Amino acid sequence: MNPAIPLPGALADIWVYLAATPLLGLTLTLLVYHGAFLLYQRTAFNPLANPVALSVLVLASVLWATGTPYATYFEGAQFVHFLLGPATVALAIPLFEQLARLKRLWLPIAGAMVVGTLAATTTAIGVGWALGASKATLASLAPKSVTSPVAMGIAEKIGGIPSLTAVLVVATGILGAASARFLFDALRIKDPVVRGFALGTAAHGIGTARAFQVSEEMGAFAGLAMGLSALFSAVALPLVAGLLLRWV
Repeated sequence: MNPAIPLPGALADIWVYLAATPLLGLTLTLLVYHGAFLLYQRTAFNPLANPVALSVLVLASVLWATGTPYATYFEGAQFVHFLLGPATVALAIPLFEQLARLKRLWLPIAGAMVVGTLAATTTAIGVGWALGASKATLASLAPKSVTSPVAMGIAEKIGGIPSLTAVLVVATGILGAASARFLFDALRIKDPVVRGFALGTAAHGIGTARAFQVSEEMGAFAGLAMGLSALFSAVALPLVAGLLLRWV
């Protein structure tokens, strides 16, 4: 427990007892996210009140205030982490309902996926290089728009720091989910397929979750973009990012 922020005696005893239980991390995560989502609803789903961003801030503050190691928290929170796999697979259900439209749009979708993925990588490396980032940081930035497990594997392979990549991935997703609506409106992009696919390509899982809150059609194509960009990135990004890193 952090001595700089002492807790009242009874509360401290309760926290010490709960901290010894792996389910504390799971319970705390669910309660915090539920509260953040209620606030999100109260603000009429304003992107600036993104529940993921609010949850991260609250959970980090609680862990810091109580001096709880992240490893202790993750013993329970890993159950949520495990469910990311089944949740991702479940995205195939709404996508199947859009199968007829998907067959008509497969060529522009494939092109958009390749261009979007490569653009995210090259701009990240370019901006980082212009700001004087180290090669390890540039390698960590390269897969920032890919879903976390794939992004961390790519970063490790090209000389990046997987833990830094994980933070950058989450930050990218939150920023994308918060700003996408304003950007799409400014560019007068109205088609939910285009909006969803762009959001899934640029902001992976967090962007996809935001797309589903708008419409099932938008969410289906965001999920498709997230999956395709992860597959393409796992194959192509080590080569592309490696070439760029050698050049810079």
